[in-house]
Amino acid sequence: MIEVIVSFFTWIFACWVNVKLSHSAISDTRAVKLAVPILFGVTVIVVWELLVRGLQVPQVILPTPSAIAVKFAASTDLLWADFIQTFVKGALSGYLMGCGSAFLIALLIDRMPFLQMGLLPVGNFVAALPIVGTAPILVMWFGFDWHSKAAVVVVMVFFPMLVNTLQGLTTSDHMQRDLMKTYAANHFQTLLKLRLPMAMPFIFNGLKISTTLALIGAIVAEFFGSPIVGMGFRISTEVGRLGLDMVWAEIVVAAIAGSAFYGLVATLEKGVTFWHPSQRG
Repeated sequence: MIEVIVSFFTWIFACWVNVKLSHSAISDTRAVKLAVPILFGVTVIVVWELLVRGLQVPQVILPTPSAIAVKFAASTDLLWADFIQTFVKGALSGYLMGCGSAFLIALLIDRMPFLQMGLLPVGNFVAALPIVGTAPILVMWFGFDWHSKAAVVVVMVFFPMLVNTLQGLTTSDHMQRDLMKTYAANHFQTLLKLRLPMAMPFIFNGLKISTTLALIGAIVAEFFGSPIVGMGFRISTEVGRLGLDMVWAEIVVAAIAGSAFYGLVATLEKGVTFWHPSQRG
């Protein structure tokens, strides 16, 4: 019971510190912007540990962060192999193929508008299909190795990337395009020097959305068949064995990988679209 009381006051104190930092005169500094989420995350972990211990929650229902950390440290080789299989081979390869092909087809649709009338309705239909329905089919088509997981990722990221790219290509107005014509710019010069730069915020929006979809698709696809390695395989296996500490260790790996991937794309976006109002300040 003491742990529950301590967790309550820990939460109150951390909230008070966060509020003070957020409303202080130095709230816009980089140090404070980093300190607030770190403090919040540490507080959640500490409160989680104290509540589970204080309420005597069974480890098979919710393991403590310390138990998860111990399992993580003892299984680094296994977690690394699962990361390579799921993220690098499945999610990343499917992400590159899906987003790259969507970008190229968006340029083709922009050049041939009649494709938009036929392809986009089909794309909306395919995008609405549940992954639990398409993943088993793709696993049967492409086998149980990472190729089928990459295929699932391609299906998941293709149409969000396609729609965002097409939307971005329409952001330039008639006056800007007419100005390019007065400079005797052809279609490809207008595309490279006007329309693609203005479309970059939309393109990166599609890329950022696809980072999370790619990892989710690769993990879920492994539930329907995979070799004896991979995050999805490990999660489904350990749940059946009631090894919840290993399940949470895989979740930590997935969260770190997904956050780092998203952060990498967001950092690249800031460098490419530094001129856009959303990047100012």
